[in-house]
Amino acid sequence: MLFQLLTDHPEAALTIVQKTPSWVWGLLAALVLLGVSQLRTRRLTWRRAVAPAIGLALFSLVNLARDLSSTPWLAPGLLVWLAAFAVLMLLGTRSGPRPGTRYDASADRFVVPGSVVPLLTILAIFFLKYGIGVELAMQPTLRLEPAFALGMCAGYGALTGYFAARPFSLWQLAARQPATPACA
Repeated sequence: MLFQLLTDHPEAALTIVQKTPSWVWGLLAALVLLGVSQLRTRRLTWRRAVAPAIGLALFSLVNLARDLSSTPWLAPGLLVWLAAFAVLMLLGTRSGPRPGTRYDASADRFVVPGSVVPLLTILAIFFLKYGIGVELAMQPTLRLEPAFALGMCAGYGALTGYFAARPFSLWQLAARQPATPACA
């Protein structure tokens, strides 16, 4: 419905933006800053690498639960989310970390080259949620339709799994490093 509305009446976009709560724009700004921070090469611990993935997974699950809590689709939706998450996580880790990624065992730090992919993934998750929020505001009963509800869950799960693949690849890289001998 949203896509058709904006195609037929592009001026509706201004109304939608004006009716968006201001905290949403603050959240978008914070997420953009998080994504922009990943454009440059960084040295970080595994915990620091995994924190954004955990945050986005929680964001995804909280929104899924909020959108589907009063429907029969919450439990199946969680299973769809988990399946999509697992598939994209596995696909994302098959090729290993990005070229140029290194693990410094002596400092317990990763050197991660900058990439635009995390920023784009963060924005995709945000705009998926934004679009779903607008759709549900215009048509609250849409959450009762299985295709919409389960499609939303698959989208959230897939994007979250793809984003989570990076820290998992880092963990795999560190696990493959030879153990450093203990000092005598």
